[in-house]
Amino acid sequence: MKPEALVLRAAGTNCEGEAVHALGLAGFAPTLLHVNQLLAEPRALDRMQLIVFPGGFTFGDDVASGAVFAYTLERRLHDQLASYVESGRLVIGICNGFQILVRCGILPGGAGRAALVENLMGRFEDRWVRMRAGARPRGPWLRPRAEYMLPVAHAEGRFEWFPDTAGAPFPEEQVALAYIGDGAPASYPANPNGAFQDIAGITNPRGNVFGLMPHPERFVQPTHHPFWMRYRRAGGSPPAARDLPVPLGLEIFQNACASLQ
Repeated sequence: MKPEALVLRAAGTNCEGEAVHALGLAGFAPTLLHVNQLLAEPRALDRMQLIVFPGGFTFGDDVASGAVFAYTLERRLHDQLASYVESGRLVIGICNGFQILVRCGILPGGAGRAALVENLMGRFEDRWVRMRAGARPRGPWLRPRAEYMLPVAHAEGRFEWFPDTAGAPFPEEQVALAYIGDGAPASYPANPNGAFQDIAGITNPRGNVFGLMPHPERFVQPTHHPFWMRYRRAGGSPPAARDLPVPLGLEIFQNACASLQ
């Protein structure tokens, strides 16, 4: 039986279709619900093994990115979501979904606080970036030290960290993905938003909750890769399937699915 996954949307969500498609390819049985439907029937969470908070601009990002959605969850579903996370079941927040998880306090969890704020460059960034997973990433999502290339599309993606102890770095074991460039730290444009410690994605201490600014659901077919035509064979004929780039966004969802079976 396929593990069940919930894609939760609201007014302004715009990546829910891609998320449902990615989950289906990865082996999940996905369900798409508006947040109001979940508020009316919160027991729908009971059968879920993964919750996806997809990207978009929920409620127009009024007040701040993801703030209204996060407030709704905090006021109406706090206990149910806390119980779900404490059970060890999986959650992934992508872009606006990451912002929502941080505003709810589901991420980073443990000590200190985090925020996702305006890009240092003061503009929307929409392009592909390179990242590397941590040496011992928590949870099922990523391969250790693997390099990932995924698209970003955000104006408020700069990760900031407010530790309980002044000057303390973000816990290394919770850094899931970091932007990489020619140097360390990565400079613009390798780091598209000026994120603290080049952080592109984090987990909670247990690893069952994963938030990231890039969009894995937008790289689930080899032909989604921006350079896929460079893999053409001699004479210009289309590349063979075995030569195409691996869809690393899909791999993230497949890893999650495999951990549940």
